[in-house]
Amino acid sequence: MRMLLRVSCDVVASNSAMKDGTLAKIVQDTIEKLKPEASYFLSMNGKRGCYIFFDMKDPSQIPDIAEPYFLNLGAEVEFIPVMNADELGKGLEIAAKHSLAKPSLN
Repeated sequence: MRMLLRVSCDVVASNSAMKDGTLAKIVQDTIEKLKPEASYFLSMNGKRGCYIFFDMKDPSQIPDIAEPYFLNLGAEVEFIPVMNADELGKGLEIAAKHSLAKPSLN
C-alpha cells in the first residue's frame, strides 16, 4: 500500500544528530531501505521534517522505519495511506456504484 511517512524532528535532538552525522545516516538508511517514489525535506512548524512516499509491503515494517527517528531525533512519526489520481478514480467509481445501489432512507 502506498504510504506517506511524515516525520517532524525535535530541534535540539536533531541539532545534535546533525552535528555528529546521525541525521544524515538515518535519512540515507531510510531512503535506501524504502526506495521511495518521492521524498521531500522541509521545515514543519519550525522543525526539520520530511515527507516520504513509499510502498509499504507489510505493517511489520513500521517499527524498523520509525524507531531510528524516535530514538535518535525525538521525532513525531506518522504513517498515512495515500492514493494517486488513478487510484482515486478507481475508488470513486466503486463508491459511486455502491452509493447508487443502496436504497434511500427518505
